[in-house]
Amino acid sequence: MLRKFIPVLALVSILLAACGQQAEPTLSPEEVSGTAVAAAWTIVAETQAAIPTNTPVPPTETPSPTPLPTFTLPAPPTIEVAPPTATSKPQGSCEGPLNVGEAGPQSNIRFENETGGSVLISLWLGEGLNAFGQCGFLTYTLSKNQKLVVSIPKGMYYAYAIIDYGGGKSGNASGYVNNRVGDNHLFVVKIKKETIVVP
Repeated sequence: MLRKFIPVLALVSILLAACGQQAEPTLSPEEVSGTAVAAAWTIVAETQAAIPTNTPVPPTETPSPTPLPTFTLPAPPTIEVAPPTATSKPQGSCEGPLNVGEAGPQSNIRFENETGGSVLISLWLGEGLNAFGQCGFLTYTLSKNQKLVVSIPKGMYYAYAIIDYGGGKSGNASGYVNNRVGDNHLFVVKIKKETIVVP
């Protein structure tokens, strides 16, 4: 009788093992670090790509020993390009620094670093999110457990932080900071290990 149940039990155990829950794939710390570094370098590359460069005047043609009948074009005019500043950036471009002086009224905020590492945080104010038409980046550095009070213009910001835990370990956090027109008090922005929150 027991011999009849052994093949049945073996079949049931194989079916149960095959139908079990599969393990969820997880990101390794190196992959998380690589993602954060890639995001940071993308921001740097886009900022560098927006900077205009001086274009050299093309070289003039050297005369040949036997003059040939050719049309001689005058040299093109030289255009002087000023390097970008906080007040002169291409219209519609939000990839440079935010012109705080022309962005209207401001409120004080206090960053609180609760990540356990040092933080580089960027606040990005997108086009159309400020009543005075300004947009761009504000960047701050906070050491471990540091609290920093800054004044920022009114608007809806996307916040992204790169966290350095030391020893080659890093992470990132993101969130939104809404500095509304009616807010005239100091408010707190907490930078945690994975999120940025305004309690």
